[in-house]
Amino acid sequence: MEKRAVLLAGGKGTRLKPYTLNMPKPLVPIGDMPIIEIIIKQLAFHGFTRLTITVNHLADMIKTFCGDGSKWGIEIDYSLETKPLSTMGPLKLIKDLPENFLVMNGDVLTNLNYGHFFDSHVEAGNIFTISAYERDHKVDYGVLETNQNQQLVAFKEKPILHYKVSMGVYMVNKQCLDLIPADTFYGFDHLMLDLIDHQTPPTVSVFNGYWLDIGRPEDYEQACNDYESGSVML
Repeated sequence: MEKRAVLLAGGKGTRLKPYTLNMPKPLVPIGDMPIIEIIIKQLAFHGFTRLTITVNHLADMIKTFCGDGSKWGIEIDYSLETKPLSTMGPLKLIKDLPENFLVMNGDVLTNLNYGHFFDSHVEAGNIFTISAYERDHKVDYGVLETNQNQQLVAFKEKPILHYKVSMGVYMVNKQCLDLIPADTFYGFDHLMLDLIDHQTPPTVSVFNGYWLDIGRPEDYEQACNDYESGSVML
């Protein structure tokens, strides 16, 4: 079975300024190579043979750098958004997607085994699989719980909250495309709620390795340090 991936690279990367003032976020370097090159090499290593990159902001820079993918042994083509379509909207523009395909953000640094993630989704027959990461968040305040009369009924001193977050890496069955409106700003959140409403809930697959969403300057600095230390392996 052909392993196909879609890399979402059309955003402006506004949260990562000033690094993204003159270049798209996927081209910001981590160590000695751009984020997008790290991702492409990982996908090729894990058996993906074709990659579609969705582009909008500074699209020509991404096309010039990535080319046809031959230097990495993977076939690359492009899907151009003429206006922002969020994360899931761009999928509607790609006309030849296979029955199952991987979708991921262009700013994700992880050592997830993309090939295993792909195969597990297909074998389980899932309609949508979310690669998730467990996070702990310490609340720096005493949390008050009150009843309808605003009387204190419980108190927690600086509790730690445990929750799962999306890694920005997904496996998608083609059935999902039926829910995505054409030429419309339509995000991951919209699709998740629509799948739940249609009683076809997504599956959550928890990953315990390395993951970092490079959204802010401090994330970028951490990514550079982690990459140099060998935390992320191709």
